[in-house]
Amino acid sequence: MPVEPTAAEITRKAKSNLAFALRCVPADRREHLVSFYAYCRVIDDLADDLELPIEEKREGLAKWKTVFDESEVNPELPLQDLQREVLEVRDRYEIPSEYFTNVIEGCQMDLEPQRFDAWEDLQKYTYRVASSVGLVCLPLFGADPKRAHDYAIALGDALQLTNILRDIGEDLDNGSRIYVPLDDLMRFDYSEEDLLGRVHDARFLEFMNYQAKRCEELYARATSLLPQEDYKALLAPRVMHRIYHTLLGKMKKDNFRVFDRRYRLNKLQKLALLTKESFS
Repeated sequence: MPVEPTAAEITRKAKSNLAFALRCVPADRREHLVSFYAYCRVIDDLADDLELPIEEKREGLAKWKTVFDESEVNPELPLQDLQREVLEVRDRYEIPSEYFTNVIEGCQMDLEPQRFDAWEDLQKYTYRVASSVGLVCLPLFGADPKRAHDYAIALGDALQLTNILRDIGEDLDNGSRIYVPLDDLMRFDYSEEDLLGRVHDARFLEFMNYQAKRCEELYARATSLLPQEDYKALLAPRVMHRIYHTLLGKMKKDNFRVFDRRYRLNKLQKLALLTKESFS
């Protein structure tokens, strides 16, 4: 029987922006954050596995949900050590189970092509896959969960919408997924068919700048809601804010060429932002 990867190994392999931001978390708090991040990575990878039949994905996600519903390890699932770890995180910090299962429900939504009519509809998705992650992390960072609650929601919305704008081309390639609000497309006389056809014209740029403005407002809202008492504890999400806000600016400066390129920051750029935020 092959040896299953640990939470730390899953996190190291991921190379995501969140995994990078965890570097600035004090060592005594990092272990539980790594366990939770590994859980999120496993759930996301299960939903995105192109080689796995959709029914097996549904079954796997449903089984992960039972771990929290029944508060015990599911022997039908792999990674039993990780299951124990996330249950320990939940219980030690008294985090509502729904924050963990929201992540599963968001990934369940990804199993088939989604359409969102309005921003309010999309926000239900961003709450599950991004804001709920932040809500779990608040006590793990050492912040007050009640005081920083609205901050986590606003920042989650901002980060996920930025992610959605960056990944428009990739999502179209992956089962013609469209996560942007259809009402906003119509506002600029740009149709779903135009998006599927990857039409990059003045209408598209107006639409993308409109979404970027929404992102800017969400980032500003998150900044206004960040409790000063928790400023130091929330260094990791502040770094995430800087990374994704910088990505947004990079896309905007390049006229949102999201159909033919993936925007990213290299390791040195991320380290510079981490250092800058650490001394702010």
